[in-house]
Amino acid sequence: MIKRHADSIGHATDGLLWAFRTQPNYRVHALLTLLALAGGAFFRISYNEWLLIVVFIFTGLIIETINTSIEKMGDAVDKSYNEDIKISKDVSAAAMLIVALGALVVSSIIFIPKILIYLGMSF
Repeated sequence: MIKRHADSIGHATDGLLWAFRTQPNYRVHALLTLLALAGGAFFRISYNEWLLIVVFIFTGLIIETINTSIEKMGDAVDKSYNEDIKISKDVSAAAMLIVALGALVVSSIIFIPKILIYLGMSF
């Protein structure tokens, strides 16, 4: 039983490493994650603000992982144009867009006032 779990973790790790190596959006997520973490530390954001940032970081990575999986599966099923596969890919990409927009709104609400205060501008 432990070997099966270890194998599962190994496969999951392989998938995650593959995604970071081959998918540009994962590198964008990594950069934005570092920026959010650095900004959070610099501006000493509150516990609740940290919770929101961390939830959006992980949600974005989860949705991007699912989106990538759907895209690769669609390519494996049919490499030629297929309207149903296109719709599936577009909808999964839309899920990521929704999360990204949510993250942008939340991070703007958290960081813009702090940046303005830091720059000496009134808020």
